[in-house]
Amino acid sequence: MLQAADSAQVEQLAQQAHLAVPLARLLVLRGITTAADAQRFLSPSLANLNSPYLLRDLDLAVARLRAAITNQEAILLYGDYDVDGTTAVTVLKTAIELCGGTAEFHVPHRIREGYGMQDAIIAQAAARGVKLIISVDTGIRALAEAETAARLGIDLIVTDHHLPQGRADHPADHAADHPADDAPDDAPDAPDASEARRATGDDAIPEMGAAEVAVEELPTAVAVLNPNRSACSYPCKFLCGAAVAFKLAHALMLELLGESRTQAMLPSFLKIVAIATIADSVPLLDENRVIAKLGLRELRKPVSPGLKALMEVAAVDLHKPIRASDIGFRVAPRINAAGRMDEARTVVELLTTRDAARAREIATRLDQLNASRQQEERRIVQEIEQRLEGDPTLQEAYCIVVEGEGWHRGVVGITASRVVEKYGRPAVVIACHQGVAHGSGRSINAYHLLSGLESCAEIFTRFGGHAHAVGMTFPADRIPELRTALDAHARARLTEADFIPELAVDAILPLAEITPELFAVLSQMEPFGKENPEPVFAAYDVPLLEPVRVLKEAHIKLKLGIASKRNISALGWRMAERTAALNLLAGDHVDIAFTLEENLHPDFGGLELRILDLKRAAQP
Repeated sequence: MLQAADSAQVEQLAQQAHLAVPLARLLVLRGITTAADAQRFLSPSLANLNSPYLLRDLDLAVARLRAAITNQEAILLYGDYDVDGTTAVTVLKTAIELCGGTAEFHVPHRIREGYGMQDAIIAQAAARGVKLIISVDTGIRALAEAETAARLGIDLIVTDHHLPQGRADHPADHAADHPADDAPDDAPDAPDASEARRATGDDAIPEMGAAEVAVEELPTAVAVLNPNRSACSYPCKFLCGAAVAFKLAHALMLELLGESRTQAMLPSFLKIVAIATIADSVPLLDENRVIAKLGLRELRKPVSPGLKALMEVAAVDLHKPIRASDIGFRVAPRINAAGRMDEARTVVELLTTRDAARAREIATRLDQLNASRQQEERRIVQEIEQRLEGDPTLQEAYCIVVEGEGWHRGVVGITASRVVEKYGRPAVVIACHQGVAHGSGRSINAYHLLSGLESCAEIFTRFGGHAHAVGMTFPADRIPELRTALDAHARARLTEADFIPELAVDAILPLAEITPELFAVLSQMEPFGKENPEPVFAAYDVPLLEPVRVLKEAHIKLKLGIASKRNISALGWRMAERTAALNLLAGDHVDIAFTLEENLHPDFGGLELRILDLKRAAQP
């Protein structure tokens, strides 16, 4: 589907902002139509960060935290086990220590504790003398747990970005979106075939239930920092959890360290917050774009032993600009692997340690855990594919529900996204253990999967999530009931046409017009991500110069000819199976949708295409 841009707006923006017309067109397609907005988008600065004091309750939070530091009170940071949660802990812990305080932290174990704050952990903190708990990337719906803290004499500050109890579903309302984990195992920097088909990759929030109450409810706390509060007028509503924690850290340092010293430290903090912003799949617009662009720039100069070791094991080349894909497909999966396969608290240790040897040890362990995650994912995916191939009824369900004994609960969300990607249908993947089912679901754009769960809420012990990513726990003997209910719900709302993915194309681009100069123009749009996807182009009737090469049994490499007699290489990730069905030969012509990439290999580098879709060209 070719997107339409107002040609008059494009021409006006190109003239006023002194931009190349292709760049102006891409900006207009993203809703940027003035020279001032274009300047902020293309060249953001620290001055473009919003004041933290625009967050409601920020002054109350700083006052209480400042008092705790002054009085040397015991402080507990309560986080989450994903990239967003662990980096949020890191940001706030670092700021508190720079300001003269100390803070312990708790990151839940995914299997033993699950998502969210727990009464038992709060009680243990009270027994140790903790007087202040600060939640990061969690806590906004911890109403009962907040009451427990109050009863035990603990003050609570909530920093979160999920929707409060009583608010309707919203694109920002997700537990932890990790498209990073969907990268090919043997090409960790290779994105999925289509941003539009990319599904989120973690368990959804279990505390979100079916019934929405009429009035927003907030936990009892000294302060509740959340841009999604109805009474909060913060300009950027889609910050990630680490960014909200950063706002508190920023204000705290302004008050205790002064503006000059704080300003000098902000770039270092943005390194960590950028990782979370990209990994959590929040829209890379407005303040998030400022954070991501400046943070990626700073990541080329890692100072802490932990960041250096992490970049090394993730094979991120610090001699070239770091892209969002480097974070999304190299760094973030290794951080997430800790929470999926082991103890996520080691991530905080990695990012805060000053011991280079210990940092290398932890980073190596994360790399190993990521490899184990990939292996477990492949095993489950193979079992699912075998199951579906042997059961056409299951494969043709409007919502696929598949379960297995011994499947690792930490990877069922990623696995569900694989099923959605291959079959184009909503999917729920369930790990069964001792009669209990732990499921994770992913969906297509046309289907609201959380509504599907709400239609059969009586099945679940706990469930929640948002439109396209859900999590659930329930008795395993009710899986057939769930399968029937979700299929019926989906059939009433979907048609076969909804299972055909649609790829938005920004422009027609004949291969002869691809030049280094054009790529340089397009690079100004980075970092790419949600709401600012890589520009997608289409080219028609392109000759195939050589037979299709299959790489590692999953990917393809093509050599395409263009009118100027040059040729250009193209890669297609996980497209081998689809391409084989076309029976393409050298000399055949194809229509392709693609993005532009730059291969920096010293021997055979240069511009190349990343194929998102292709088909045999129509016969003349």
